[in-house]
Amino acid sequence: MLDWKNRAGSAPDRAAEPKSATRSYFGGLLFSRALATLLGLYLLVTGALGWYWSQEPALFPVQQNAQIAAEKEGRQMVVGYTTVETLKTVAGTLLDKPGGYISNDRFPPGLWMDNMPSWEYGVLVQVRDLTRALRKDFARSQSQSAEDADLAKAEPRFNFDNKSWVLPSSESEYQDGINSLSRYQARLSDPNQKTAQFYARADNLNNWLGDVGTRLGSLSQRLSASVGRVKLNTALKTETPAPGQAPQVDEVVEETPWMQIDNVFYEARGQAWALSHLLRAIEVDFADVLAKKNATVSVRQIIRELEASQEPVWSPMILNGSGFGILANHSLVMANYISRANAAVIDLRQLLNQG
Repeated sequence: MLDWKNRAGSAPDRAAEPKSATRSYFGGLLFSRALATLLGLYLLVTGALGWYWSQEPALFPVQQNAQIAAEKEGRQMVVGYTTVETLKTVAGTLLDKPGGYISNDRFPPGLWMDNMPSWEYGVLVQVRDLTRALRKDFARSQSQSAEDADLAKAEPRFNFDNKSWVLPSSESEYQDGINSLSRYQARLSDPNQKTAQFYARADNLNNWLGDVGTRLGSLSQRLSASVGRVKLNTALKTETPAPGQAPQVDEVVEETPWMQIDNVFYEARGQAWALSHLLRAIEVDFADVLAKKNATVSVRQIIRELEASQEPVWSPMILNGSGFGILANHSLVMANYISRANAAVIDLRQLLNQG
């Protein structure tokens, strides 16, 4: 009897086991759905944020921007002020644009982005080149004169690793570079200070334009290589041919890797964006030199080509069609603008070299 009662009493317990298992199953299902919902929302938010951060900054009015800054700081618009202020604004855009500086991000969405970091690097290249030109040429009367102390500090700051996250971060180094430019600018615009100078001469400008031409020429070649093309290998030394024989020249196929095409494109966009502003500032501070050399039109032609390359890209991705194919090739279109700007730079340098 006792055994029967024990068996009878355990029946409800056995009947309750399926209900507990059912509750555990549904609880796990609800948890999984909640986790999937949170993950979906996270991806949606980071995706939208990444799209917003990928928007390239618009062009800004250079001369008006310099005048506003001078009035705000109570400074005089001396020769060189517009160039330094524009350089500061271009460098500051890297830090102040939506999302801030993204190249050294270690978390989404910045970690997933590659177009904006390429754009940032393009801007940084032009900032580095002009900062070096300021230290080396524009702020010195001759090659034997001492360099400006603040500009000597600014140049290495901008040449710091562009992907450093901490200790120190890229942003802190670049901000120190901007601060050094501000100190130089303050001394330059102070009539009581004689330690800062800006020499707007044709030879100084020509030296910087040589760097500009080199950058544009390299970009043009890299952009054109998006479709792959056969070119002569100029890196190898050509042997002297035997009498009556043609020289043997090696041919190589130059082609940008498929995953790098958009990176090269946006680096070119960044350089063109920065350079268009810097040239507008040069047009202001070197106005007398350009007028004497009849070179003002050449500068404006370069600016026009660079600004034309900033038209919106309506395609969701950078297309890489063949030259005369059905699909567009955005890299070749960009290469056309860059090549035309480079040709105008060459013409401008020839005018500056003339007496």
